[in-house]
Parts: sequence; structure tokens; C-alpha cells
Amino acid sequence: MKQNVLTRYRVMAYVTAIWLLVFTVAIIAKYGFETGDTMLISQIHGVLFIVYVVFAFDLGSKAKWPFGKLLWVLAAGCIPFASFFVEPKVSREARALVTDPAPVTAKV
Repeated sequence: MKQNVLTRYRVMAYVTAIWLLVFTVAIIAKYGFETGDTMLISQIHGVLFIVYVVFAFDLGSKAKWPFGKLLWVLAAGCIPFASFFVEPKVSREARALVTDPAPVTAKV
């Protein structure tokens, strides 16, 4: 597995988690205080979540995760604050699977 697979997942995990928190605050404001509109925020989060799912599937297939673990990682993207706890653990496990190319040495 290459480093960029893990990096893409990590970036999308955090971006999606932040937008989920923004969406949660917008929903609370809309229904709790009857202010604001959530249409744009929900659409942005929806698109980002789809990209997150694609990258999580990519990481899971390359890391050869069992289906249950993949579902757990995907569920973490749906629960506010969960990605902030699941992503470091997943990254730590996946970092061991990253294969670095052989270092290039200069011939003199």
C-alpha cells in the first residue's frame, strides 16, 4: 500500500468530520432556534461523505480489512466526533502496511 492512499483517507476523514460538525450545528440552529437554512451545508457534507466512503473503501481493500472493520470506519464518518477518535487508530494500524520504495542512491 502506498502512503498516498493513507494520506487521502486521513484528509477526507478530518474534512468530513468537520463538515459533519458544521452540519450538526446548523441542524440544531434550524430546528432548535428556528434560524438558518441547511441545504447548502448538507449538500457539501453529502458530497464530501461520498468521497470519504470511496477513500475508506480504497484503504480498506488495500489493507485487507474484514467487512466489519470497514463498516465501523464508515459508521465513524456518520457520528459527530467519532472520526476524531477512529482516524488516529486506523492510521496507526495502516501506517505499518505502507511500503516505502527503496531509497534512491546516487552512483558516483
